[in-house]
Amino acid sequence: MESYQLIHQKNLDQFHKTLSSKIRNGFVIIEHNEKLPYAVLSKEKKEINHPFHFFLTVITFGFWAIIWICLIVSLSRKKDILVALDEDGNLFEEKCLSK
Repeated sequence: MESYQLIHQKNLDQFHKTLSSKIRNGFVIIEHNEKLPYAVLSKEKKEINHPFHFFLTVITFGFWAIIWICLIVSLSRKKDILVALDEDGNLFEEKCLSK
């Protein structure tokens, strides 16, 4: 019985480390529950300086456009994720649907 408690505490520690890591990367906790260990985190979209990237695209004869498009695709969306422990105590992370 005691070993189960140690495994459970170890999983909770991993859960909290993951949450701390996500918060350091710019996520904010929207919803959190300690009884059923889960948290919903959100990261707002970032603004892209389009005039600057256009300037770089012109100077590099269009090569910077590839990077600019990648930035537009990756940074211009709001990201919501769910971090939780399942019934077996395994940590998992899923994307949530954003509005």
